[in-house]
Amino acid sequence: MKFYYLPNAITLVRLGLVPVFIVVLKAQDYTVALLVFAVAGLSDGLDGFIAKRFNLVTRLGAILDPLADKVLLVSAYIMLTVLGHLPFWLVLTVGFRDLLIVGGYLVYTSLIGPVAMRPTYLSKFNTFLQITLVVAILVQQAMALPLVLLVQILIYGVFITTVSSGVHYVWIWGVKREPDAMSDSKPPAN
Repeated sequence: MKFYYLPNAITLVRLGLVPVFIVVLKAQDYTVALLVFAVAGLSDGLDGFIAKRFNLVTRLGAILDPLADKVLLVSAYIMLTVLGHLPFWLVLTVGFRDLLIVGGYLVYTSLIGPVAMRPTYLSKFNTFLQITLVVAILVQQAMALPLVLLVQILIYGVFITTVSSGVHYVWIWGVKREPDAMSDSKPPAN
Protein backbone atom coordinates (compact mmCIF):
# COMPACT_ATOMS: atom_id res chain seq x y z
CA MET A 1 0.00 0.00 0.00
CA LYS A 2 3.03 2.31 0.46
CA PHE A 3 3.55 2.75 -3.27
CA TYR A 4 -0.12 2.86 -4.28
CA TYR A 5 0.11 6.43 -5.60
CA LEU A 6 3.62 6.16 -7.08
CA PRO A 7 2.43 6.02 -10.72
CA ASN A 8 0.23 9.08 -10.15
CA ALA A 9 3.13 10.91 -8.46
CA ILE A 10 5.33 10.19 -11.50
CA THR A 11 2.55 11.49 -13.77
CA LEU A 12 2.31 14.68 -11.69
CA VAL A 13 6.07 15.16 -12.05
CA ARG A 14 5.59 14.85 -15.82
CA LEU A 15 2.91 17.55 -15.67
CA GLY A 16 5.33 19.67 -13.64
CA LEU A 17 7.94 19.29 -16.39
CA VAL A 18 5.67 21.02 -18.91
CA PRO A 19 6.32 24.59 -17.68
CA VAL A 20 10.05 23.79 -17.53
CA PHE A 21 9.88 22.52 -21.11
CA ILE A 22 8.06 25.68 -22.23
CA VAL A 23 10.59 27.98 -20.52
CA VAL A 24 13.65 26.25 -22.00
CA LEU A 25 12.04 26.19 -25.44
CA LYS A 26 11.22 29.89 -25.16
CA ALA A 27 14.91 30.46 -24.36
CA GLN A 28 15.69 28.31 -27.43
CA ASP A 29 17.85 25.97 -25.37
CA TYR A 30 17.04 22.99 -27.57
CA THR A 31 19.48 20.62 -25.87
CA VAL A 32 17.83 21.06 -22.47
CA ALA A 33 14.37 20.99 -24.10
CA LEU A 34 15.26 17.66 -25.72
CA LEU A 35 16.44 16.34 -22.36
CA VAL A 36 13.25 17.48 -20.57
CA PHE A 37 11.09 15.99 -23.34
CA ALA A 38 13.02 12.70 -23.10
CA VAL A 39 12.66 12.57 -19.29
CA ALA A 40 8.93 13.24 -19.65
CA GLY A 41 8.66 10.44 -22.21
CA LEU A 42 10.57 8.00 -19.99
CA SER A 43 8.36 8.92 -17.03
CA ASP A 44 5.31 8.12 -19.15
CA GLY A 45 6.61 4.63 -19.77
CA LEU A 46 7.68 4.20 -16.16
CA ASP A 47 4.38 5.19 -14.58
CA GLY A 48 2.47 2.91 -16.93
CA PHE A 49 4.82 0.00 -16.27
CA ILE A 50 4.59 0.41 -12.48
CA ALA A 51 0.81 0.81 -12.54
CA LYS A 52 0.27 -2.32 -14.64
CA ARG A 53 3.05 -4.48 -13.20
CA PHE A 54 2.09 -3.92 -9.57
CA ASN A 55 -1.66 -3.54 -10.15
CA LEU A 56 -1.66 0.11 -9.07
CA VAL A 57 -4.05 1.34 -11.77
CA THR A 58 -6.40 4.04 -10.48
CA ARG A 59 -9.22 6.04 -12.02
CA LEU A 60 -7.25 9.21 -11.28
CA GLY A 61 -4.23 7.78 -13.10
CA ALA A 62 -6.41 6.82 -16.07
CA ILE A 63 -7.37 10.49 -16.36
CA LEU A 64 -4.06 12.14 -15.39
CA ASP A 65 -1.79 10.05 -17.63
CA PRO A 66 -3.35 10.92 -21.00
CA LEU A 67 -3.91 14.49 -19.79
CA ALA A 68 -0.19 14.89 -18.98
CA ASP A 69 0.73 13.41 -22.36
CA LYS A 70 -1.63 15.73 -24.21
CA VAL A 71 -0.56 18.85 -22.28
CA LEU A 72 3.10 18.11 -23.06
CA LEU A 73 2.47 17.48 -26.76
CA VAL A 74 0.17 20.48 -27.23
CA SER A 75 2.70 22.70 -25.42
CA ALA A 76 5.46 21.40 -27.68
CA TYR A 77 3.43 22.05 -30.82
CA ILE A 78 2.41 25.55 -29.76
CA MET A 79 5.96 26.53 -28.77
CA LEU A 80 7.52 25.03 -31.91
CA THR A 81 4.96 26.95 -33.97
CA VAL A 82 5.69 30.20 -32.11
CA LEU A 83 9.42 29.64 -32.71
CA GLY A 84 8.79 29.10 -36.45
CA HIS A 85 9.64 25.39 -36.63
CA LEU A 86 6.10 24.19 -37.38
CA PRO A 87 3.50 25.70 -39.68
CA PHE A 88 0.48 27.27 -38.01
CA TRP A 89 -1.92 25.12 -40.04
CA LEU A 90 -0.45 21.98 -38.48
CA VAL A 91 -0.89 23.09 -34.87
CA LEU A 92 -4.40 24.23 -35.79
CA THR A 93 -5.19 20.80 -37.30
CA VAL A 94 -3.77 18.91 -34.30
CA GLY A 95 -5.61 21.17 -31.84
CA PHE A 96 -8.90 20.93 -33.71
CA ARG A 97 -8.69 17.14 -33.82
CA ASP A 98 -8.07 16.99 -30.06
CA LEU A 99 -11.06 19.29 -29.45
CA LEU A 100 -13.14 17.12 -31.80
CA ILE A 101 -12.24 13.98 -29.87
CA VAL A 102 -12.87 15.48 -26.42
CA GLY A 103 -16.04 17.24 -27.59
CA GLY A 104 -17.27 14.14 -29.40
CA TYR A 105 -16.64 12.01 -26.35
CA LEU A 106 -18.54 14.45 -24.12
CA VAL A 107 -21.48 14.72 -26.54
CA TYR A 108 -21.59 10.96 -27.05
CA THR A 109 -21.57 10.22 -23.33
CA SER A 110 -24.22 12.85 -22.62
CA LEU A 111 -26.54 11.54 -25.37
CA ILE A 112 -25.88 7.80 -25.16
CA GLY A 113 -24.50 7.39 -21.65
CA PRO A 114 -21.14 6.50 -20.16
CA VAL A 115 -18.86 4.73 -22.56
CA ALA A 116 -15.30 3.60 -22.07
CA MET A 117 -12.94 4.04 -25.00
CA ARG A 118 -9.30 3.66 -25.78
CA PRO A 119 -7.21 5.13 -28.56
CA THR A 120 -7.41 3.38 -31.92
CA TYR A 121 -4.32 2.02 -33.67
CA LEU A 122 -4.53 4.91 -36.14
CA SER A 123 -4.64 7.37 -33.24
CA LYS A 124 -1.65 5.68 -31.59
CA PHE A 125 0.29 5.90 -34.86
CA ASN A 126 -0.64 9.58 -35.10
CA THR A 127 0.67 10.18 -31.58
CA PHE A 128 3.88 8.31 -32.45
CA LEU A 129 4.38 10.57 -35.49
CA GLN A 130 3.59 13.68 -33.43
CA ILE A 131 6.22 12.72 -30.85
CA THR A 132 8.74 11.78 -33.56
CA LEU A 133 8.25 15.18 -35.20
CA VAL A 134 8.92 17.02 -31.93
CA VAL A 135 12.04 14.92 -31.29
CA ALA A 136 13.29 15.43 -34.87
CA ILE A 137 12.94 19.22 -34.58
CA LEU A 138 14.61 19.30 -31.16
CA VAL A 139 17.48 17.09 -32.38
CA GLN A 140 17.84 19.17 -35.55
CA GLN A 141 18.06 22.38 -33.55
CA ALA A 142 20.18 21.02 -30.66
CA MET A 143 22.75 19.29 -32.84
CA ALA A 144 22.55 21.46 -35.96
CA LEU A 145 21.75 18.40 -38.08
CA PRO A 146 20.29 18.85 -41.57
CA LEU A 147 16.97 17.03 -40.94
CA VAL A 148 14.88 19.38 -43.06
CA LEU A 149 13.56 16.66 -45.40
CA LEU A 150 12.73 14.32 -42.49
CA VAL A 151 10.91 17.14 -40.67
CA GLN A 152 8.92 18.01 -43.81
CA ILE A 153 7.91 14.37 -44.32
CA LEU A 154 6.89 14.13 -40.66
CA ILE A 155 4.86 17.35 -40.88
CA TYR A 156 2.77 15.93 -43.72
CA GLY A 157 2.62 12.50 -42.06
CA VAL A 158 1.28 14.10 -38.87
CA PHE A 159 -1.23 16.12 -40.90
CA ILE A 160 -2.53 13.09 -42.80
CA THR A 161 -2.78 10.84 -39.73
CA THR A 162 -4.33 13.64 -37.65
CA VAL A 163 -7.11 14.22 -40.17
CA SER A 164 -7.55 10.47 -40.74
CA SER A 165 -7.82 9.64 -37.05
CA GLY A 166 -10.25 12.54 -36.49
CA VAL A 167 -12.46 11.24 -39.31
CA HIS A 168 -12.11 7.72 -37.89
CA TYR A 169 -13.39 8.82 -34.47
CA VAL A 170 -16.33 10.62 -36.10
CA TRP A 171 -17.09 7.42 -38.00
CA ILE A 172 -16.92 5.34 -34.82
CA TRP A 173 -19.25 7.66 -32.92
CA GLY A 174 -21.57 8.76 -35.70
CA VAL A 175 -21.79 5.98 -38.25
CA LYS A 176 -20.70 2.80 -36.55
CA ARG A 177 -22.06 3.81 -33.13
CA GLU A 178 -20.21 0.99 -31.44
CA PRO A 179 -17.44 2.48 -29.31
CA ASP A 180 -18.11 -0.25 -26.73
CA ALA A 181 -16.28 -2.64 -29.05
CA MET A 182 -13.14 -0.72 -28.08
CA SER A 183 -14.00 -0.51 -24.37
CA ASP A 184 -11.38 0.09 -21.75
CA SER A 185 -11.35 2.06 -18.51
CA LYS A 186 -9.55 5.04 -20.04
CA PRO A 187 -11.11 8.13 -21.68
CA PRO A 188 -9.82 8.96 -25.17
CA ALA A 189 -6.26 10.20 -24.92
CA ASN A 190 -5.15 10.57 -28.50
